[in-house]
Amino acid sequence: MSNTISGKNLLRPTGLQCKNLQEYLKSRPPEVLNKLYHNPPICLAVFRELPVIAKHYVMRLLFVEQPVPQAVIASWCSKLHFEEHQKVVLILNELNVWKEASIPGGLPGWILNTTFKKNLKIVLLGGGKPWTMSNQLETDSKPRDVAFLDSYALERWECVLHYMVGSQQQEGISADAVRILLHAGLMKRDEADGSPVITQAGFQFLLLETALQVWYFILQYLDTIEARGLDLVECLTFLFQLNFSTLGKDYSTEGMSEGLLTFLQHLREFGLVYQRKRKAGRFYPTRLALNIATGQNKPLSRDPEKEGYIVVETNYRVYAYTNSNLQVALLGLFCEMLYSYLQQHAHSKMIEAGPPILPPTIVDQIKLWENERNRFTFSEGVLYSQFLSQTDFEVLRDHALSTGVLIWQSE
Repeated sequence: MSNTISGKNLLRPTGLQCKNLQEYLKSRPPEVLNKLYHNPPICLAVFRELPVIAKHYVMRLLFVEQPVPQAVIASWCSKLHFEEHQKVVLILNELNVWKEASIPGGLPGWILNTTFKKNLKIVLLGGGKPWTMSNQLETDSKPRDVAFLDSYALERWECVLHYMVGSQQQEGISADAVRILLHAGLMKRDEADGSPVITQAGFQFLLLETALQVWYFILQYLDTIEARGLDLVECLTFLFQLNFSTLGKDYSTEGMSEGLLTFLQHLREFGLVYQRKRKAGRFYPTRLALNIATGQNKPLSRDPEKEGYIVVETNYRVYAYTNSNLQVALLGLFCEMLYSYLQQHAHSKMIEAGPPILPPTIVDQIKLWENERNRFTFSEGVLYSQFLSQTDFEVLRDHALSTGVLIWQSE
């Protein structure tokens, strides 16, 4: 009796661990969490991502100024859900949202983190200093609409992906982005010539949705914050202010520190914000920055009908209906990986049979699939034929060439 493995499990990117917001914050020291909780947007982001039962506990304790017995809090949850209660207690403890405190009589109790409670109240009820970014600016003489921002963000992010797949269209990627790809292990230096090449983790990264790609990339960037001389708390606070910003609105850079302005430029390179010039006093958050920690932002796409474009037929032929050079490069990259994988993991009987290890027909089929020249591009046009003379044909052809409208010719 043989065991079978489903194709779904084979394609699942199990090796790439993309932490969510809770997991990332749990990995931070308690002193860092306390500094973060001085900022209302981070408190709101943490609260939004809590389990439903945890939110219920926080709201019931928000206006309580003394510890509440742990037994009382446990009674707020049905005994049928005791396991969920235990998980929630652990989550709130690891996130430093509450802490254990004794009550008169020596009974153990829980009380909310004072800093977290204070700033969550500001978010929910108002009051205190403004915690959102200022957009009190003069009207932009060249305002950018949502369509432009989506196009810009997609273009910047695809620069990173083009570089990873080795596409010819990889101009424009910043040195910072390359360093992050290497730091994250998504690419590595080739032993032969030292050029960056994609890794197994990089392949799994390409299988993620865009929102998860951006969040994972930003997490890797945050790992290098202190080495860059930037303040982690300041940058995270700004990142979550972007998280709650409004798409299509411009915001002022007035009052930003030098470190924050540097961070802004890096986000600009990655496509999370648009800024016309480096020294411009305003910037626009893009869709990549909105709800960044939840992975729930809407996909970026110039064509809403471009979601599915690959057709696989039973005769082993694969057709890709797309004009995107990135998507074609991705197909080619996976073809090359498939070819290498089949060679490296060939059965000993195939190796003993002598070269070639793989049947030529299989190799040819894979290469034909990869071959970018085997593509059709449809263009509307008018066919002129049956000319009275060769001279008439050449006159019309030359005119079409000079005006740039010639699609095809046959002499």
